[in-house]
Amino acid sequence: MCGIWALFGSDECLSVQCLSAMKIAHRGPDAFRFENVNGYTNCCFGFHRLAVVDQLFGMQPIRLKKYPYLWLCYNGEIYNHKEMQRQFGFDYQTKVDGEIILHLYNKGGIEQTVCLLDGVFAFILLDTANKKVFLGRDTYGVRPLFKAMTEDGFLAVCSEAKGLVNLKHSATPFLKVEPFLPGHYEVLDLKPSGKVASVEMVKYHQCRDEPLHALYDSVEKLFSGFEIETVKSNLRILFNNAIKKRLMTDRRIGCLLSGGLDSSLVAATLLKQLKEAQVQYPLQTFAIGMEDSPDLQAARKVANHIGSEHHEVLFNSEEGIQALDEVIFSLETYDITTVRASVGMYLISKYIRKNTDSVVIFSGEGSDELTQGYIYFHKAPSAEKAEEESERLLKELYLFDVLRADRTTAAHGLELRVPFLDHRFSSYYLSLPAEMRLPKHGIEKHLLRETFEDSNLIPKEILWRPKEAFSDGITSVKNSWFRILQDYVDYQVDDAMMSAAAEKFPFNTPKTKEGYYYRQIFERHYPGRADWLTHYWMPKWINATDPSARTLTHYKSAAKS
Repeated sequence: MCGIWALFGSDECLSVQCLSAMKIAHRGPDAFRFENVNGYTNCCFGFHRLAVVDQLFGMQPIRLKKYPYLWLCYNGEIYNHKEMQRQFGFDYQTKVDGEIILHLYNKGGIEQTVCLLDGVFAFILLDTANKKVFLGRDTYGVRPLFKAMTEDGFLAVCSEAKGLVNLKHSATPFLKVEPFLPGHYEVLDLKPSGKVASVEMVKYHQCRDEPLHALYDSVEKLFSGFEIETVKSNLRILFNNAIKKRLMTDRRIGCLLSGGLDSSLVAATLLKQLKEAQVQYPLQTFAIGMEDSPDLQAARKVANHIGSEHHEVLFNSEEGIQALDEVIFSLETYDITTVRASVGMYLISKYIRKNTDSVVIFSGEGSDELTQGYIYFHKAPSAEKAEEESERLLKELYLFDVLRADRTTAAHGLELRVPFLDHRFSSYYLSLPAEMRLPKHGIEKHLLRETFEDSNLIPKEILWRPKEAFSDGITSVKNSWFRILQDYVDYQVDDAMMSAAAEKFPFNTPKTKEGYYYRQIFERHYPGRADWLTHYWMPKWINATDPSARTLTHYKSAAKS
């Protein structure tokens, strides 16, 4: 996890513009570098490094003696870099996983390169010999990327929007900044002036398609057919493999553990894999909550079962409310459910950074979208509609859960790894018959639970524990986090402010006082940037007025029983 930043064709002084790059210094606390591009006085790269692989030669932009005309700045992990090196006989100059991008590009061009990368990434690749700039981002947008481009060809790119919003450009007083779409790459022509022109934007991978790199995968052969035992066996193989490949790091590994199904499966499998890899340190697991939190109790059960070195972080409502301003600044969004869920994750990341030496942090993100884990999936009108909704959620992860997971951990210099969004695992899961993936017997994610039924990885009551939203599970059932927040904002936002909300915020007008309060904070940090969020996250197929699972009738009836 690093911070990348680049400018092409800047008409302002670069030493002044470079101050913007310091806005993302938290992403790479180990080292930073600015580098001008030879022959282009108005182009430069900025890089903040979190040293996770190859402590000695990992600085960027990466340049190789073999290809002096290529410059690469990337943020991410390429898990199959060694397989690709072996497959094509590449001669490596460093131990950096991202070096593979330069070799693949030189061999087969940009399209083949992005399709052969098994990992998470956002990159800026400059080819001065062919006068091209390439931008690329992984399938689900696990690693963030933003860009700003003007009509006269000034291009600015950064891991987070906050590194772009204060840039100056003479022709454009207000620079339009937007997220670079996941699963895409862009080709741009580099002009002698250092400015660029977009040639094409290409979607190179759909989440349901098996990735091209599967051809060279070292995973054991899967069985064909959709018999339930076959499917379960294949899912176990792919899930194990998703975690095993993510052990690639020189830094200590830890794991977030909410006590829900997803994080528990990740923690248990991870601990098993670390033992097999003969890693010498114990796995640290981390849970956060207020006193009487169901998440804390469940996480404790799992930690005892798997034998991890478990850390519990307690926070109170005042600490949570005080963190809202810095959380919204870090997130760059005002989406209600994202802000709620981010507070706990932000505070636990702060604890990990301050009190431990764990840097690479595993988590269960992406599972709910992939495996239809949200409670409202019980109301899906058909298997086909549920399938459509699952894929829509996956495509929008970069606006919601994946955004939350990245920003809250990166704010404290941690690197998050999300095995449920592994290309092989997710594309196989999406290839299964739609009916097989539906909630069953009133239980969401039934197939995933059934897959690990006989493994004894986690306690049975956790394996079959109903869905609990992270922002709700960290507090007691009697007093949900969303209720605490709503009680607080009731005193901050009055009825007169709400009645003028549409006038003040015509785009994505907040419908609740809580939404209004978050929007106010967002506008203070990022005025006029509300269009970064295309729409609020809300459940489907029900008349929900609040995104919290605890307001849904399914949850209420389950709580009574």
